[in-house]
Amino acid sequence: MRHHILYRLSVVLLCLLGLTTAGAAQDDPFASGWTLQPAASSLRFQSVKNEVKVESSQFATYTGQIGADGTASVKILLDSVDTKVDLRNVRMRFLFFETFQFPEATITAKLDPAAFADLAQVRRKTITLPYTLDLHGVTKAFEADVVVTYLSDDLVAIASGAPIAVAADDFNLTPGIEKLQDAANVRIIPSATVSFDFMFARNGADAAAPAAAVVEAPASAALESEGNFDPEACKGRFEILSRSGNIYFRSGSATLDTKSAPLLDSLADIVTRCPGMVIEVAGHTDDEGSDVANQRLSESRARSVAKYLQGRGIEAARFAVVGRGESQPVVANDTAENKAKNRRIEFKVVNG
Repeated sequence: MRHHILYRLSVVLLCLLGLTTAGAAQDDPFASGWTLQPAASSLRFQSVKNEVKVESSQFATYTGQIGADGTASVKILLDSVDTKVDLRNVRMRFLFFETFQFPEATITAKLDPAAFADLAQVRRKTITLPYTLDLHGVTKAFEADVVVTYLSDDLVAIASGAPIAVAADDFNLTPGIEKLQDAANVRIIPSATVSFDFMFARNGADAAAPAAAVVEAPASAALESEGNFDPEACKGRFEILSRSGNIYFRSGSATLDTKSAPLLDSLADIVTRCPGMVIEVAGHTDDEGSDVANQRLSESRARSVAKYLQGRGIEAARFAVVGRGESQPVVANDTAENKAKNRRIEFKVVNG
């Protein structure tokens, strides 16, 4: 009898202990911190082209956490943009996001514990959340309605209450829109809507994953095949990189500006993954100055680009260097903006 009473008392104590632990977790919603579960989450954006066609894309690689103090952050690897079409992904990376220079976007917010205090009881609620978005070298503050769903003491879902509009002009992305339009011969509304559904697990709980890993380097996480590209993929990539406009020279000079390095390093990787192909590097100028001087300058600039790529371990025989001078403008040389477009380096496969 005595053993039976002791057993019952022990069961009661264990139950009370369990309730106390659960209650503590509910009283401190951010205890131990939380980690985003990418496999159970989604991050999508919708764009509209030619006024009526809506396209939905997503990001494949992102990490996130909520600290014990309620500081939340999500880092998005922009090279992981997935439109379901390889060359469209490449356009988004090089022409729009310019991931060679801006590889990540970061969302940060400070969560108020009071807003989550009754979550275990109500199970689901909508809160207005102030946040900041760091994208393309610009940081701006916004707020959005998010839906928070209590799944257990150790699992919480946080989703957008409605699609969130992001304007290209807010993040200096309008030139990228123009490049996409020229490359694909479409009209694109300069604003996208973003929606997300994030699953967070409490750190240390059975359902939680280890603490968020360091974001992978862009070159290793991009959604493209590993190893060498096929001929069509190579040709498409060189055509796209010819439109980037991110190769810079000092005025009137063939000396490369150091800010050209990120794009040229990415180009070197692509050339390496297109073995056996000879790549034409063609220089072009605007119409300022004499024909002879522009011809000479265009050749010198193309030679500087080829020399840079050779410095990245690519054989000189892989390049055919030519200068076109001012003979092949892409637009009329009637404005400073158009002249800048005509001063360019183009790449194409000429053999292989």
